[in-house]
Amino acid sequence: MIEPGRPRLRRSHGYSRLVRLSPVILTVVIACSAYATPPEMAFSRLLPAAPALAAAMWPVLPTVLLGTVCVLLMIGLSLVFPDLGTWWTCGGIVAVTVAAAYGSHVRLQRERTLFQVRLVADAAQQVVLRPLPRRFRNVEIESLYLAAAAEARIGGDFYEVVDTPYGVRLLIGDVRGKGLPAVGAASAIVNAFRETAHGEASMTDVARRLDASCARHNAAHPPEASMERFATALLVEIPHRSNRITIVNCGHPPPLVRSPKTVRVLKPSVPSPLLSLAELLGDRYRADAFDFAPGELLLLYTDGIAETRDRDGEFFPLAKWMRRQPATPPRELLSALHHDLLRYGGGSLDDDVAALAVRLHTS
Repeated sequence: MIEPGRPRLRRSHGYSRLVRLSPVILTVVIACSAYATPPEMAFSRLLPAAPALAAAMWPVLPTVLLGTVCVLLMIGLSLVFPDLGTWWTCGGIVAVTVAAAYGSHVRLQRERTLFQVRLVADAAQQVVLRPLPRRFRNVEIESLYLAAAAEARIGGDFYEVVDTPYGVRLLIGDVRGKGLPAVGAASAIVNAFRETAHGEASMTDVARRLDASCARHNAAHPPEASMERFATALLVEIPHRSNRITIVNCGHPPPLVRSPKTVRVLKPSVPSPLLSLAELLGDRYRADAFDFAPGELLLLYTDGIAETRDRDGEFFPLAKWMRRQPATPPRELLSALHHDLLRYGGGSLDDDVAALAVRLHTS
């Protein structure tokens, strides 16, 4: 992913420091204004705003200390301007400071709770979306995951890559739903893939095992809504010594292959049933073989990419975007995709996004 440069980081750090000092700056501005203007303007009555502002970003003790400083400033101003209504303003400062200290305490407790939740989310991400090696023998792979919510660490999108005796096998998919139930279903599918990818020779048998695992998870953790919880998935096998790949598409957006001259869409001849719906739709999984030569780039993605909209409601033109890209390594391609997706969506995403970029080398 594109990392910000050092100048930008320094500016951001300086801006953050300025924000944290804003209660002190506000106190100085109010005190100077109260001293430099006629008493009738009563700028001193704004002093309670300083500890109120401090509660939003400071701990309890500094907030109380700032409130004490404001009381002392008010007393000092009363020596210069005796008719300021000093004790009423001091009472207001004390009342606001007490409320601000309590608000700061509650905020810190919530921040600690959020920090613990994020630690759990990070642990869940390591289970479902563990970091991938960049190279599996002659297969170069890069991954991308973007959460729709800025606070989120993980959602219902998932991917995995394993090196097996049959070749490098890849999985990418999207669980219907949001929140922890979707994460639980994604974890069940990914864990089943890690096991069955090594034990099943046929990719269609791997898909059947994933469907059974997803169905068992849904039976043990039934969805709250009346609709069934299911997942789209794409399974790919890249043999160690072959230029033909095998794909089982379980209702997932078809992958793209970019060659030096064109971009191909690898559509399935017959779509396979979505995971957890084989009992309803029929257990008819179909594997298709496609050419994939060294130097070509394979892009697997979830529907959050293709369904990203601009201000006019137009979908992101992924295939057209791929045709415009130069012949770059997988890492650079995903960095460009990350940048262009955020720009196309106006800086935010409506859905989680996951992608795998794969390039085959001659050795």
